[in-house]
Amino acid sequence: MFTGIVAAVGRIESVSPLGDAQSASQAGVRLRIAAGALNLSDVALGDSIAIQGACMTVVALEAGQFDVDVSRESLDKTVGLDRPGRVNLEKALTLAERLGGHLVSGHVDGLGEVTHFAPVGESHELRIRAPRELGKYLAYKGSVVVNGVSLTVNRVSDQPDGCEFSINLIPHTVEVTTLNELKPGARVNLEIDLIARYVERMLSAGSAGATEGAR
Repeated sequence: MFTGIVAAVGRIESVSPLGDAQSASQAGVRLRIAAGALNLSDVALGDSIAIQGACMTVVALEAGQFDVDVSRESLDKTVGLDRPGRVNLEKALTLAERLGGHLVSGHVDGLGEVTHFAPVGESHELRIRAPRELGKYLAYKGSVVVNGVSLTVNRVSDQPDGCEFSINLIPHTVEVTTLNELKPGARVNLEIDLIARYVERMLSAGSAGATEGAR
């Protein structure tokens, strides 16, 4: 589990295909990541680190850097993990830490598209179009994860081609995450609120039970 509070911005230094050349299109990749300011002193092989919002397992560890293996399935369902570049990093949550953001699983639910990103006063307004199937999980003042960053939804607008939501980014968030690199048209990793997921399941299961009982 994570909180969506980015601990450091690292960088994917190299992307190496797993498997032989003939199966490259179906194979995953190994990423070597420079950890930047992320403290790796308490990280061990097998530990989880969220990279751009996707939970990955550490498979190799050296001073100031670590490796993870990313499956083809993960590559197909995420963005930003298939090439060198800056990435948001967060180590897995421990029970001794403050929950500064919200409960985050590190499982990407879908990809969104940036429709607007511009300064508004001292802050920035970020608008993202989410897939229609994720729209029901987005609510005013609710939580959403964008590229590993826990954020608060300020506005939701259901549209024929999806659901657009708006976020206000304070200067600190823009400064210490990779969100400052976003532009209209960019795709982003989205994770909806964990609680909303369980609420939907409980409501749908309850409806099914009521129907069964009425027969």
